[in-house]
Amino acid sequence: MKAVHLFIGLLALLAIAGCSDEPSDAGFAGLADEGQEHGFRQPGPGDHISLPEDWGAHPDYRIEWWYLTANLETAEGLPLGLQWTQFRQGLEPRPPGAPAPDATLWPLQSAWMAHGAVSFDGQHWFDERFARGDIGQAGATTAPLQVWLDHWQLSEMAAGRWQLSASGDGWSYDLVLIPGQQVVRHGEQGFSAKTPDGQGSMYFSLTDIAIQGEVVLDGRSYKVAGLGWLDREWSSQFLRSDQRGWDWFALRLDDGSRLMVFQVGDGDGAFRSGTWVDPQGEAHSLGTDEIELAALDYRDIKPGRVPVAWQLDIPAMGLSLRVSAPPGTYWNDGLYPYWESPVSVSGSVDGSGYMELTGYGESAE
Repeated sequence: MKAVHLFIGLLALLAIAGCSDEPSDAGFAGLADEGQEHGFRQPGPGDHISLPEDWGAHPDYRIEWWYLTANLETAEGLPLGLQWTQFRQGLEPRPPGAPAPDATLWPLQSAWMAHGAVSFDGQHWFDERFARGDIGQAGATTAPLQVWLDHWQLSEMAAGRWQLSASGDGWSYDLVLIPGQQVVRHGEQGFSAKTPDGQGSMYFSLTDIAIQGEVVLDGRSYKVAGLGWLDREWSSQFLRSDQRGWDWFALRLDDGSRLMVFQVGDGDGAFRSGTWVDPQGEAHSLGTDEIELAALDYRDIKPGRVPVAWQLDIPAMGLSLRVSAPPGTYWNDGLYPYWESPVSVSGSVDGSGYMELTGYGESAE
């Protein structure tokens, strides 16, 4: 995939994407494309998730992220969607247990990127930030938990309470999060395969984070409350060169169950995987043959044509769902452009959640 990007003000080449100065059509999925993983560890079956340690950074892996989406409501009962994401891209592997480099030498072993977005009343606000690693400008630590890039921060306030704050052009949010206790480990004890060949990532989620706080949009303040879904994922390479990106869904269903589904590629060759958490909290892994996913409707936007309504069936679980984005354009138009929108769910059970679509950068026909 493409080589080194120069970000003004970083005083270094941050090799987050590869070798072109054009945005990646694969979206940020391209961060984990093959060809740049040499020297980094690769997760596999038999690896396990260890908490709280795995909330921190993994410098021996090439790519990781902390990814929050939230379905909130204003005090007037109006829906508001929200995203915060922080990415770390390894440029040089650091063996486990090796000391961190001396920050006074301005090392360049990692680069960081953060995304923030708010969706409300058919409008979408998005911004991104970049930083070089290993000098304190960005990072992730545990005990207490802190993930930051400049003033965009997720930090542990006290046991069981986090604070999240970020701001961009025309928007800001300052939120209190109560993460709860249940951790969903996807795939095989946290190893989530992304291809039939066994490439994959370590992946776990908090599906029911209670959130309240304030969102400011174009100078107007809104008190908000609702639920968030936080994904934690790391790998070194989990996409083949022929895989353009993915379609991902995180859904809270009104019967108390939770559903995460993704597909990599499309059509007959798509690789699908997922996790259904039953109302009692037990997680059930889902394979390609158990998931039926088809686009029903598209929306033509400036970057291209995006599928905004889907039929999602899990016959073994009795689920037949229509997943739909609200009216509007929810395109995160950054270095790695992709679609990120709240969704509503109808069918055998109602619900809400979030949908992420990467690899849709071509012109509409």
